[in-house]
Amino acid sequence: MTASVIVPRRFNGPLENGNGGYSAGLAAGFLEGPVEVTLRSPVPLDTPLRPIAEDGAVRLLAGDETILEARRAPGFEIEVPGPVSAAQARQAMARYLGEETGPFSRCFVCGVAREDTLGVFSGRVEGRDIVASAWTPPQWTADGDGQVRPEFVWSVLDCPTFFGAYMDIDVEELPLSFLGRLTARIEALPAIGEEHVLMSWPLGIDGRKAESGVALLTAGGEVLAAARAVLIEPRKGE
Repeated sequence: MTASVIVPRRFNGPLENGNGGYSAGLAAGFLEGPVEVTLRSPVPLDTPLRPIAEDGAVRLLAGDETILEARRAPGFEIEVPGPVSAAQARQAMARYLGEETGPFSRCFVCGVAREDTLGVFSGRVEGRDIVASAWTPPQWTADGDGQVRPEFVWSVLDCPTFFGAYMDIDVEELPLSFLGRLTARIEALPAIGEEHVLMSWPLGIDGRKAESGVALLTAGGEVLAAARAVLIEPRKGE
């Protein structure tokens, strides 16, 4: 097992912490098949995270603190709604509600205050209870074999889930909420340079917890990856 993994500062979500999806993808990389990753603490940047293997699970620690915990989820299934076309996804991006300031404004996946993002800007699809974004994987997301690295698939699965979970909340009332858990299955990796579609939909809100589904599809509607996200709104004062 690798001695440690690091979330580079470039791959932040909140301004001073690792993107939840990217970090979860690093943890999931130690296991096979569908994986459930729980974020126990904010992910430090440029900090070695030490993996500890357990029965069907891996924890990533900074010092003695558990930051993430990944475990196999062999029975994981999620029903994906009918696909959104690439043209509909591009149109939905014009309705993206991301802010130019705030804790996620420079997220490397969906931040609008930086130019080197993955450009996942999910907006509501007209006539449907779904948010969507078109996405073309850039060359820098590829590994040595020319395939998108799985941690970048986890990254783009993360960011749409906020807007999917809270799509019926007025923009002025959108809560500050963070990824708490992401359970995902990847059937196939997307192709570099080809347009894809990301879509997310609400699964319910219970107090400070919100859930949503998310999927990555080819432009032709084939599901490449799907996930269920749990987002947590911090208690006041945290």
